[in-house]
Amino acid sequence: MTIESISPDHARKAMESGARLIDIRDADEHARAHVPGAANLPLSRINELIADGRPVVFYCRSGRRTSEHAGTLLAAAGGTECYLLDGGLEAWQRAGLPTHIDPGQPLEIMRQVQIAAGMLVLTGVALGLLVTPVFFGLSAFVGAGLTFAGISGWCGMASLLRVMPWNRRAAA
Repeated sequence: MTIESISPDHARKAMESGARLIDIRDADEHARAHVPGAANLPLSRINELIADGRPVVFYCRSGRRTSEHAGTLLAAAGGTECYLLDGGLEAWQRAGLPTHIDPGQPLEIMRQVQIAAGMLVLTGVALGLLVTPVFFGLSAFVGAGLTFAGISGWCGMASLLRVMPWNRRAAA
């Protein structure tokens, strides 16, 4: 069995008829931008979804995560009628539907990791060229860390960034 993808307008109408909208993104992503009235239940906790008989519409940022994990979402819905928001939050916004955006929230952790890793690699290369080749080790260290994160699923830089003062505002 597959989950049907529905347009943002169809999702809005379903919500008006009582369907629940579930944002499967992490809390930091949800805090920055989400559909008003959507519940945040990250994919890592989707098994906590309680089926109450109402239809469920799942969404993420672009629709990719919901499509990739459709089977997991279908199982979590427990036989309840469920849908995927085609194109995710981005399609919802393009359709001109209301979106709660809080620019005061920090950037998503993975974007912070990408920025920090990129800056560290560039710094290592620049210092390696301008000061001493020893600084190329910084770039190698960051590359090794990113490789380890990809293989293991644990990112030390993300863990460190999560506890930084500017990230304490993100919804838990």
